[in-house]
Amino acid sequence: MTYHNQSRTQGLVGRVVTRVKDLVWPPRSLLSDARVAKAGTIECDLWQALDFLYATGCLRCGIPLPQATQPDSICPVCLVRSPHMRSMRAALAYDELSKPLVLGMKHGARKDGISVYANWMVEAAGNPDDGALVVPVPLHWTRLWSRGYNQAAWLADAIARKTGQTFAPECLVRKRRTPTQNGLSFSGRARNVEGAFVVKGNVTGKTILLVDDVYTTGATLNTCAKVLLRAGAAHVDGVALARVVRGSTVDVPDTFASDGPSLLDEDNA
Repeated sequence: MTYHNQSRTQGLVGRVVTRVKDLVWPPRSLLSDARVAKAGTIECDLWQALDFLYATGCLRCGIPLPQATQPDSICPVCLVRSPHMRSMRAALAYDELSKPLVLGMKHGARKDGISVYANWMVEAAGNPDDGALVVPVPLHWTRLWSRGYNQAAWLADAIARKTGQTFAPECLVRKRRTPTQNGLSFSGRARNVEGAFVVKGNVTGKTILLVDDVYTTGATLNTCAKVLLRAGAAHVDGVALARVVRGSTVDVPDTFASDGPSLLDEDNA
């Protein structure tokens, strides 16, 4: 069999398998329980209501800056506490509408939206530098064993495939299981994850794209970036599916804001 014929046969088999799966397990909307024609689909009205973060934002952390007039504007928080990441972007604002996307993937093991989410994330962050390593924020092995998957790794793998870069899931390891981040301020979260990560691969001179599902205060991603830079990485950029944007106090240093509870718990692994 020629390569061309083999590819056609594999494509036909794949379509048949997909059709059978759809008949047995009809695809559902990513945002509701409604049946849809194709997996990874969202109803038009719900899609239009999602708060995509593609408008002008902080050059460093990406938080929306509606009044900004320059593309290189930097928010007050990043001016005071410069992040270790060169840039950080998210596709969506984390709110009541987008919550099912995140929680369905994070706690419900839904993978049918991964390709769609990866497209959104690349749209938000742009293509990584050539030769970049796409690295998911890791779970501790005990959490990975109990959950069975790392949703950040699903996203990172899809992004690497779409951009032609290298997926490097074993480059960064969480060596210490950390207590829950829920209710902690930025400084509390930073202390919680300090020393929790170690670099296992060779990152010297590399650009790293760190991938996570949710950006809350940025403490976890920032700590990962610091460890990667100390190991020799040239630059670290970050991208998440969603980020908290309701009230910039979630990202304000403790010297400028009270230690109120955060809006979303990051992985406590």
